[in-house]
Amino acid sequence: MRTKNIEKIVKPQAPHFVGDGFRVHNFIPSIPQLSMQRMSPFIMLDYNSKYNFPPSAIPKGVGVHPHRGFETVTIAYKGKVAHHDSAGGGGIIGEGDVQWMTAASGVLHKEYHEEEFSKTGGIFQMVQLWVNLPAKDKMSAPKYQAITNDEMGRYELPENAGFIEVIAGNYKGVQGPASTFTPVYMLNAKLNKGGTANFSFPENYNTALLIIEGSVTVNGTESIPTDHFVLFENEGEEFNIEATENAIVLVLSGEPINEPIFPHGPFVMNTYDEIIQAIEDYNNGKFGYLEN
Repeated sequence: MRTKNIEKIVKPQAPHFVGDGFRVHNFIPSIPQLSMQRMSPFIMLDYNSKYNFPPSAIPKGVGVHPHRGFETVTIAYKGKVAHHDSAGGGGIIGEGDVQWMTAASGVLHKEYHEEEFSKTGGIFQMVQLWVNLPAKDKMSAPKYQAITNDEMGRYELPENAGFIEVIAGNYKGVQGPASTFTPVYMLNAKLNKGGTANFSFPENYNTALLIIEGSVTVNGTESIPTDHFVLFENEGEEFNIEATENAIVLVLSGEPINEPIFPHGPFVMNTYDEIIQAIEDYNNGKFGYLEN
């Protein structure tokens, strides 16, 4: 096995608000090296780094909006999010939980701060990823996977180094609960100071890290601070991370979907004509109804 080296370390871009409830740094597709095609199947990553929201009687968030052609994955690190969709899905994403929504053929969706969190306010920290779907699955039926923290796979690292939470894929034989359309690894490495973890992914998979908490050293050489993103080269398979302080690291790796990507706002399809069809279907009410 050969070492997988870092291609680029990306600092967080200036934050912007999505609705009034999510203050995010966009990493994918913020720069050419992190384009949708380069990072496939991960075609969008917004990171709400730690932000203190004051108490609010009216929950902040994002009103009704459509999606088609991909999946949204929301990972809650701090705070709670409530959500509803036009297919009858909904619920609360608590701290440590994940909501994996397959928009596919189309849903209307809204997401906002959970009511009790909104009333008290506090630290809010989330990741939202868009995971692309292959052409053959883009018009499949929408579905939800509500993954609570205690349902995730958990691998205890030796010597009190910490543990790995497995959301999707597997780590050293421990399987994550998420069902995926193409091979995807999504892991939280929760490391104690001085703890190390080793990873191995196929060299052609697009692989990255987001430092959620603390700081780490990668392959014993590169020091990565909080809120920074690490892109690996598509050569070699193995790398390791060591926590220079208590750390949480989101580890992503996935097999690229080598198909055309045609994005337009909340729709991600393969062709221009499919985007026009998505807009027509949305305007004609084919995504259902959801009250704002």
